Amino acid sequence: MPISQVLTNGGFGLYALDASDKLITAFGTVLQGSRGMSAVEESEFLRTSDGVVAWGLIFLLPAEVQAIVIGKVARALNPAGKFLFTSPREALTWPDALTGRKSVSLGGEAYQRILRAEGLILVGETFDEGDNHYYFASKVSERV
Repeated sequence: MPISQVLTNGGFGLYALDASDKLITAFGTVLQGSRGMSAVEESEFLRTSDGVVAWGLIFLLPAEVQAIVIGKVARALNPAGKFLFTSPREALTWPDALTGRKSVSLGGEAYQRILRAEGLILVGETFDEGDNHYYFASKVSERV
């Protein structure tokens, strides 16, 4: 929510995707003017974007779906578009504390390979005080 609020306050239009219809409804109620749709893996990303934020989402998806979603993000990004997502740096699985769903991190090297294959480059990584690992990627004009 704080990320969405900062973007909304900055004048950005938001389009929300989530696996939970309940969260999408709550998102639209709290942030007026945003649009939502559920099931990111089923979405066709109906618009192009300058940026995509996937905080706490990618690792909740099965391993094979993560690559599909990253490809959809890459196709939805405008030239030089930015993509921020969170997932542990290490390759591992664990039960998500909030949802109980199986969480899967493919690991930093695998994410870099997927990003490159989809025409994105990893431009940075960082951690926060909660030990969340952030990947910052940018769309390149030609696939590498």
